Amino acid sequence: MIIVAVGYYLRYNLSYREVQEILYDRGINVSHTTIYRWVQEYGKLLYQIWKKKNKQSFYSWKMDETYIKIKGKWHYLYRAIDADGLTLDIWLRKKRDTQAAYAFLKRLVKQFDEPKVVVTDKAPSITSAFKKLKEYGFYQGTEHRTIKYLNNLIEQDHRPVKRRNKFYRSLRTASTTIKGMEAIRGLYKKTRKEGTLSGFRSVLKSRYYWESQLKS
Repeated sequence: MIIVAVGYYLRYNLSYREVQEILYDRGINVSHTTIYRWVQEYGKLLYQIWKKKNKQSFYSWKMDETYIKIKGKWHYLYRAIDADGLTLDIWLRKKRDTQAAYAFLKRLVKQFDEPKVVVTDKAPSITSAFKKLKEYGFYQGTEHRTIKYLNNLIEQDHRPVKRRNKFYRSLRTASTTIKGMEAIRGLYKKTRKEGTLSGFRSVLKSRYYWESQLKS
């Protein structure tokens, strides 16, 4: 039940109350606040597993920032994906500036080492951050490309996250929800590519499985 509830919320553009209604139609009576707690707990756990199991990306990254609204205020989401469109990492910030771009790019290279190519838009903050990182010895063997059409894939990939603007209530809960969404989407992309997709249970499995993956 928990697996289905978390999966529906993170996979589709549904509210907690709408997930509650779906479960009720299946004969399961659970409150929307309970579903919220499940998403906050399991979303974080899913993302930890996703990060643990996807540590390598050598060739090409696409990195971009987009804006999302949290409780009526704009915030900025930094995202990076690999050549297959799988999420490498995200970072939700209150500001979009060189310091934020620098910190995100530095975090990426420490996690995955240097790729051959990083594709971004022409945002001055990202360009400045990349140059600064090169001065400090990072990305020495990496080509930085800023050709607009090359970054279309990640710009289109922002859409599911942005559709949920009306549901984000705080920076912390938005960050946890987005992490869960990224993990679910990544798992679905991977299983589709491998031709093994067969529903939430095949993707999410049980909490015991998740916890064993974190320990392995």
